[in-house]
Amino acid sequence: MIIRLLAAIMALLMLAGVCLAADKKALATDDAISDMVRLRLASDPEVKGGALDAATKEGVVTLTGTVEFQRQKDKASRLAKKVKGVKSVVNNITLKDRTAK
Repeated sequence: MIIRLLAAIMALLMLAGVCLAADKKALATDDAISDMVRLRLASDPEVKGGALDAATKEGVVTLTGTVEFQRQKDKASRLAKKVKGVKSVVNNITLKDRTAK
């Protein structure tokens, strides 16, 4: 009886460990995706990603920041979509108000 109880506890602990390891792997992957997207944005001469940021959750990248032109916003989405592991892109980049002085 005690052996069966110990075996069941060991099985539950092993299952919990596998679940926790899977969650950590997903987090690391999301972090890696965000880093790669930021790198691509920062290295692109048209987008000039210094004012942009990327956050990733379960492969969905959310872009934020401000650019001057619509073409920069569009290119940021295209660059993010090319990164391995990206499932979709939410582009929350705003355009600078060119009428304000």
